[in-house]
Amino acid sequence: MRKSVLIDRRHVLGMLGALPVIGASCRPSFAEHYPDRVLKLTVPFPAGGGADTLARMVTAKMEENLGQRFVIENRAGAGGNIGSVAAVRSDPDGYNLLYGTNGTLAINQTLYASPGFDPLHDLEPVTRLTEIALVVIVNPSVPVNSFNELIDYAKKNPGKLNAATAGNGTTSHLAAELFKRQFGIDWLVVNYRGGAQAMTDMLSGQAHVMIEVMPSAMPHLVSKTLKGLAVTTEARWPSLDLPTVAQCGVDGFSLTAWDALLMPKRSPPAAIARINEAARFALNAPQLQKLMLDRGSKAVGGSPESLKTFMAAEAKRWGDIVREAGARID
Repeated sequence: MRKSVLIDRRHVLGMLGALPVIGASCRPSFAEHYPDRVLKLTVPFPAGGGADTLARMVTAKMEENLGQRFVIENRAGAGGNIGSVAAVRSDPDGYNLLYGTNGTLAINQTLYASPGFDPLHDLEPVTRLTEIALVVIVNPSVPVNSFNELIDYAKKNPGKLNAATAGNGTTSHLAAELFKRQFGIDWLVVNYRGGAQAMTDMLSGQAHVMIEVMPSAMPHLVSKTLKGLAVTTEARWPSLDLPTVAQCGVDGFSLTAWDALLMPKRSPPAAIARINEAARFALNAPQLQKLMLDRGSKAVGGSPESLKTFMAAEAKRWGDIVREAGARID
């Protein structure tokens, strides 16, 4: 007669819990297989524009490192807010990215009564992509050949110069207003419906001066249809023989535009790290660096942490400029 054995249920469960799960160690982690499908980058501006062109240039090089391709989705409107909000609300699965600018990530937060998102709380920074110089350009009819001569001429001829901008609250608008206050000059700031219209009047002589982002101004500087007087970066621009505003006697002056890559809040840290790595690979490529410089932007890169700190500082700086200019979109 066999003796029955009573086994405590908790003891059995404990022994089962100690056993390894079959196949668990063979299951690949997210980081090991990411990315395994197409990535989507939302560019909140029209196709063919400056931001779109830069986005396609950078992602084309990143694809070489990632082994996956990017699909660019252009969702323009409200100064970039519409596309940015769409990206913020997209699935934080590591496959949705946003192309941000100083306009969407810094200026709009003060310019618009309700931009619809908060970059510092609704997005995960990945890396800064570019530094973009602003350049002071004039129509050849303006009788000046240097930045200091322009300031002197504007002071001696109050109200005579029209300063063209790409529109209310744009980088060129805020720069024109900043220069007006900083240098005590009286020129008429004219907000156009886009940079193309402003540039058309600059070329015809209807507008006289513009402080425009380098990618838009570069073709006209190369063709010499417009005169470049100075750049707003800390150092001289490598492909142009122009002084900086600081070198013209305004110590410490610097004002730049920029672009960055971001993801929706709560995107996987492994995805953020991998995209950062691919972006660094792209931005360190000499061919891409030259291509970007020739078109008016400089490759930057950097960590997600450094971008977050930079964004916070830029939001304050551009916010102050917006308030001082009295610019507002309700």
